[in-house]
Amino acid sequence: MAIRIDPRDINLGEEKVVKINRTSATVKGGRRFSFTGVVVIGDEKGVVGWATGKAREVPNAVDKAVRNARKNLWRVPLYKHTIPHEVVGKFGASSVKLMPAAPGTGIIAGAVVRAVLESVGVHDVLTKVYGSHNEMNLVQAVFDALLKLRSKKEIEELRGVKLS
Repeated sequence: MAIRIDPRDINLGEEKVVKINRTSATVKGGRRFSFTGVVVIGDEKGVVGWATGKAREVPNAVDKAVRNARKNLWRVPLYKHTIPHEVVGKFGASSVKLMPAAPGTGIIAGAVVRAVLESVGVHDVLTKVYGSHNEMNLVQAVFDALLKLRSKKEIEELRGVKLS
């Protein structure tokens, strides 16, 4: 089961900018642009978070997103360098299937899913995206899948049995 993490407890790696979206409003003097940044951060040891930030300039939007992502960190169970079991995550019209893979396989995924999985610290995984490929929905679908993951120990405690 995923656990919410205090950002002061861990050493986060580099943030990955997933998407920069530009919108404009037409005003008296012309167009006024606004930017939204979607960022994923993690320590590559099972802790990951994501957030968005809005600002009039791209660097400010990314900074806001990073600050917000630090407030939204989760610890995810990993098994060696892959995930413990197959899982499907859904959000909106996007659906992502994550499957454990043998060592040396690598991350077989698109750019958005890859960014999230690299931030978590997964090295070998197979993925398939169904439905919409909208970046924001895909990030949330991957997080839905990651938060559904359970370690062997957690399953043993839930069922009250010892797994071989």
